[in-house]
Amino acid sequence: MSNAEAAEVYDAESYEPRRAVGYLVNRLREEMGTSLERRFAAHPQLAAFELSWPQFRIIATIAIDSEAKSAASLCRSVSYDAGAMTRMVDRLENKGLIRRERCPNDRRLVYLELTESGRTVWPIMMEITRQALNSLLRGFTKAEARQLEGFLRRMLDNV
Repeated sequence: MSNAEAAEVYDAESYEPRRAVGYLVNRLREEMGTSLERRFAAHPQLAAFELSWPQFRIIATIAIDSEAKSAASLCRSVSYDAGAMTRMVDRLENKGLIRRERCPNDRRLVYLELTESGRTVWPIMMEITRQALNSLLRGFTKAEARQLEGFLRRMLDNV
């Protein structure tokens, strides 16, 4: 048996897509997005913004990723095409949560940053996210949650 064969987790005879990691991770992502959208809509300070899961991902990326400050870098970070990103940024700008700022040294570059409103609601979004994750991890110990995080990081390292 070669190393490649030994490393394979799924084999052709027993592979069941609906029980596999890819399906489960995608389902979990969908459930997380749906849960956050419901929680944002129910929160008195966030409801008026009508935030979607993809919009939250853009805000979160701008807030926590110092490398993702342009639309192009955001596209790479969240795997959106340029057209979709432009529409998303337009919506968030119209909601007053982000703004475009031209780079003073290179006018071709446009940076994205949270507005004062965006910075105000960001901690609320983070708290709601923490609560949603804790709900999904109900029944897990802290050690199991850290182990799961480690497994997911190892998978991402294989990309």
